[in-house]
Amino acid sequence: MRVIIKPDYQSVSSWAAHYIADRIKRFAPTPNHPFVLGLPTGSTPLGVYNELIKMNQQKQISFADVITFNMDEYVGLPADHPQSYHRFMFENFFNHIDIKKQNIHILNGMAQDVEKECANYEKSILTCGGIELFLGGIGEDGHIAFNEPFSSLNSRTRVQVLTSDTIRVNSRFFDNDISQVPSTAMTVGVGTIMDAREVLILATGAKKAKAVYHGIEGAISHKWTISALQNHERGIIVCDDAAASQLEPETIKYFKDIER
Repeated sequence: MRVIIKPDYQSVSSWAAHYIADRIKRFAPTPNHPFVLGLPTGSTPLGVYNELIKMNQQKQISFADVITFNMDEYVGLPADHPQSYHRFMFENFFNHIDIKKQNIHILNGMAQDVEKECANYEKSILTCGGIELFLGGIGEDGHIAFNEPFSSLNSRTRVQVLTSDTIRVNSRFFDNDISQVPSTAMTVGVGTIMDAREVLILATGAKKAKAVYHGIEGAISHKWTISALQNHERGIIVCDDAAASQLEPETIKYFKDIER
């Protein structure tokens, strides 16, 4: 595992955005050989998206031959709902870059058969050659995507019942009204994420410190789904000082030393 520790949110966002842009440029995608990128929603990746938008508008990076797969979507929210992840991604990223609409994949929260929707999503990822890099965030309880605690570390795209803690945290996007937050979502599985050739997880703020500790120093456990990253050949956690605050001083020293 590679751990990048930066001083603050902005420096975490900048590092991650430049890393993603560099990976795409080195891959040199073409229409017949696209770069497949997994993407999250939520407040944490907004800084990364803003940096990538700037680089795209300055012609430093193109998304013309990039295919994206988003991590999750609420069940029961139409694409045009103010809090759907479809709308979030278009308003905060896709509308501002040169990506082709047909290259964007997001689970359909209004699918009549959600199980089939999830199975088809997995097939689409395979058809595109698998995900080259999966960007993600981390919940306070260590979940990645909507893979709540005790999700199987081999899980695939499926419907997930959300915990009361996740609903509480996400209620900030629903006027702080818990009753408005959907209780289920479709999400890629831990196994789906770990199948990516590279996984880059963002963690910022003191509230994420316990999860970062379990992801880096704790045992691999389905209680903390972030811990699955320890088994990934090319797993990266990028965090700020606050999110790294529960790590042992020797751990922090080690990772900062090798990233000099």
